[in-house]
Amino acid sequence: MDFKAFTSAITQITEEKGLENDKVLEIIEQALASAYKKEYGEKGQVVKAVLNLETGKTDFYRVLLVVDATLVYMDEDQIEEYGISKTEAKKFLKQEDDEEDTRAKFNTEKHILISEARKENEDIEVGEEIKTHLEQKEDFGRIAAQTAKQVILQKIREAEKENILNEFKDREGDIVSGIVQRIEGRNIYFDLGRGIGVLPKEEQVRGEFYKEGQRLKLYLLKVETTPKGPSVIVSRAYPKFISKLFELEVPEINGEQIEIKSIAREAGYRTKIAVESKAEGVDPIGAMVGQRGVRVAAVMSELGGEKIDIIEYADDPKFFIINALSPAKVTDVEIKPKNTALAIVPDDQLSLAIGKDGQNVRLAAKLTGWRIDVRGENQDEEEVISSEEVDKEEE
Repeated sequence: MDFKAFTSAITQITEEKGLENDKVLEIIEQALASAYKKEYGEKGQVVKAVLNLETGKTDFYRVLLVVDATLVYMDEDQIEEYGISKTEAKKFLKQEDDEEDTRAKFNTEKHILISEARKENEDIEVGEEIKTHLEQKEDFGRIAAQTAKQVILQKIREAEKENILNEFKDREGDIVSGIVQRIEGRNIYFDLGRGIGVLPKEEQVRGEFYKEGQRLKLYLLKVETTPKGPSVIVSRAYPKFISKLFELEVPEINGEQIEIKSIAREAGYRTKIAVESKAEGVDPIGAMVGQRGVRVAAVMSELGGEKIDIIEYADDPKFFIINALSPAKVTDVEIKPKNTALAIVPDDQLSLAIGKDGQNVRLAAKLTGWRIDVRGENQDEEEVISSEEVDKEEE
């Protein structure tokens, strides 16, 4: 068998899948070792293969792990066979009721006692390996081609899944671009290039429709390991999706001249975003909106027209709440105990401050982290509308 052609073909396949050369070599060696053991090895034996990619020659080794009573346990026959003293025998015996004993059963095909190993090498330590060269078989090439093929393909698939898992794990919290591949039930499956992303129902935007072949930006929410392989969960409803979209449009954010302090979102309807300038002379709202509103318009377009209120953050909760209730004008804000604030507005601004179905005050409360009560200037003190009440009504 032409091992050079064999390994070259495997390398070509795995390069297409984005795997490292060292990983490819490890896969091939594991498969060859498995094939050799199946044809010529003993049950329980550990065989390792070392493949020279230049010459195509493969060397095979039997591997024994150097152990003592900290790594393995023995039955009484083994203790007697190896002439272990009574004092040492107690250490090797396994206590059946000891659930914390995770040692392996001593196996002559896998293990060698430290006392035996030091007869050949007095400097060897527990945990090290002893490798013994195994006989090369003339007909191994044919057997390897048949036996190793499926192992290699399986290992490549496993390595590809692991590679995808690690790649996307590093990108959690980033924006990714995907094409709708298929729709199954309530889940939308996106082709992300190197893998498939799942957009579950709860991460979809209300009122948004998806069709096969459609390209969309997505927020990479998390990567999970499942029995079927890595599962990449994406979102279009997550609040931080908004901040990531603005990062793409507003260079001042990446330049740390502007900071997004908080976001409150009701996906598909409206978002409030609080920003703060970190550089003298930089208008945070102007930078976010862009000339003639091009920056905020680009974000809104990606979101299907979802309304976005950009307000200026303030350390003083009174001014922060006033800003958060915009576009309504607020006459005054009274700070009260238990993280509660009362916003007083002109009577003709009351419905605007509350918003349709309580949305404006509800989002303002989420944005600021305060419970906000709203009252008209000429209303009685008892006639207040609370952000908590409209939140309950919404639920």
